[in-house]
Amino acid sequence: MQIYSALQIGEYHLNHCEDYLVIEEIGNNKLLCAVLDGCTMANESYFAATLAGKILKKIAKVKGYKELYALEPATTNMDSYLLSILQDLFQELNSIKNQLLLDQKDLLTTLLLLLVDKKENHGIILVIGDGIISINGQVTEFDQDNKPDYLGFHLNENVTEWYQRQKQKVTFTQWDDISIATDGILTFTRIAEKQDTGTIDPIHLLLQDSEKNHDEDMLQLKLKKLEHVYGLKPTDDLAVIRISRSATT
Repeated sequence: MQIYSALQIGEYHLNHCEDYLVIEEIGNNKLLCAVLDGCTMANESYFAATLAGKILKKIAKVKGYKELYALEPATTNMDSYLLSILQDLFQELNSIKNQLLLDQKDLLTTLLLLLVDKKENHGIILVIGDGIISINGQVTEFDQDNKPDYLGFHLNENVTEWYQRQKQKVTFTQWDDISIATDGILTFTRIAEKQDTGTIDPIHLLLQDSEKNHDEDMLQLKLKKLEHVYGLKPTDDLAVIRISRSATT
């Protein structure tokens, strides 16, 4: 199995990349991946995405230790395991919110959370807000008409009840190639003269095309190809994670 990732500031953003990504093992069999996109109109929009991402990294490590020392029962139920991760995330965010006296505008970020059981070859994706996923070449776009839901809107809610209401949740089995990306992948725009006179679809190239799958820097190489051959760069920040079961380096 090979994991690829790329994080790139958008052409129209000058100071900070507002996106963040997470790739963490949980014990021997589970993998947690996430891409997050801070709200541009919120306070210090990069902060919420980075904070939530750092907390997810901590959660994955803690759950891995608990599994190692049999302090938490092992489960192959991805739905209940994802809920337990979100319960921990909400608890940590609320604790930090109270400690730092943050308000809602400090904690606005989208979240695409991917959880995979590598042994059982199944998993689940939860999309909070906008984003793109691809499972075995089947691309799904989650678009909330430029008014995305944000994690920070729901921190005072009962996590279990909130989770049960989520509609942007996808379970999958027998996967070979899977990707999650922030909506920056939709914003590729011509910013320079192109060398190639043909056309290219950035979503297909980054999330579906298998060229250079043997190279661990595959996504970065394809971003360079889009920029230097086709004159294309994302105008919004971009975070993308792609996992291939069959690829080897």
